[in-house]
Amino acid sequence: MTEPLVDLTIAVHSETRPIARAAASVLDHTEAPVRVNVVAHNIDPEIIRRNLGAHADDPRLRLLELQDGIRSPAGPMNHGFANSTAPFISVMGSDDELAPGAIDSWLALQAATGAEAVLARIQLADGKTDPYPPVRWGRRTRRLDPRRDRLAYRSAPLGLIDRRRFGELRLTAGLPSGEDLAYSLTVWFTGRDLAYDLRGPAYVINADAGDRVTFAPRPVAQDFAFLDEIEAAPWFATAGLAERTAIVLKLIRIHVFDAILARTRNAEDLAANRDELLALLQRFERLAPGADRLLSRADHAVFDALRNLASTPASIASALDARHAYLSPASLLTRNPLQALRAQAPFRTLFAGYRIMRRTY
Repeated sequence: MTEPLVDLTIAVHSETRPIARAAASVLDHTEAPVRVNVVAHNIDPEIIRRNLGAHADDPRLRLLELQDGIRSPAGPMNHGFANSTAPFISVMGSDDELAPGAIDSWLALQAATGAEAVLARIQLADGKTDPYPPVRWGRRTRRLDPRRDRLAYRSAPLGLIDRRRFGELRLTAGLPSGEDLAYSLTVWFTGRDLAYDLRGPAYVINADAGDRVTFAPRPVAQDFAFLDEIEAAPWFATAGLAERTAIVLKLIRIHVFDAILARTRNAEDLAANRDELLALLQRFERLAPGADRLLSRADHAVFDALRNLASTPASIASALDARHAYLSPASLLTRNPLQALRAQAPFRTLFAGYRIMRRTY
């Protein structure tokens, strides 16, 4: 086969995952030379070969095997990276697919901009475009700035990554969650001339996997172990307060409130987890002093309820629900009105995301 321009890795750990659909969306609808690396993770690769059907014999597909006994996508994705030789790398979930021409569109944008990474437009299961990252005015596509374009909100490195620049970078192994956060942040905050294919064919998130498993909440320290990797990164150690603030605000808005919801459902859980959750907030304050000034009044109401020993799971749940009334003054405004129109404050962040979601493509 022609030497590929893109090595795309798909990790699959279950015989019920629709791996043929994922592979076909690339192989049947991409004009550029591409190689799909399907990593059979902790499963007999012959099962995955059968599930690939006719695509298993496509010379552009390579079936790899990884038996590490670890239930984490970091291992198989890193295995795919290590076996990639193309100028660009990409990743895909085994449940998902690419709209026809997506990779060709990413490559065209990269050629036009020289970007070291091209972010894919993500189409959610409901057909809407993912509002993250909420780039400036909801329309910025070239020469992205990691802080001003709020790139931290894109957790997964979906799209195109320059292997010559980031080929040695790996997802964080051994984590129960958040294995892609340090990887993505490193690309967004150190890459040059980043681009966003906001008007191109989408990376399509599907929600039809039949073998998803729900786990009981883990200790807070385990779920936020990814912070150690981020803090240890040399670029983070030298980052200015504005950059750290942008990252910390995303982590609080997207990860911390979910952690609070999962760990305060009853009185026993609240009592067991309150101190750890409050310690997590203090850690974020140390990482980016004053970042909480850009949180909404509704956000602070949740923290106030968590700190109040008289609060109940019901009162905390009510405060969490109030955060999702996105057009309410409490969700749009900061406690200090002078901070309300800052780029990382809720009003401009939500407005940019809304503009992205309401677009038609």
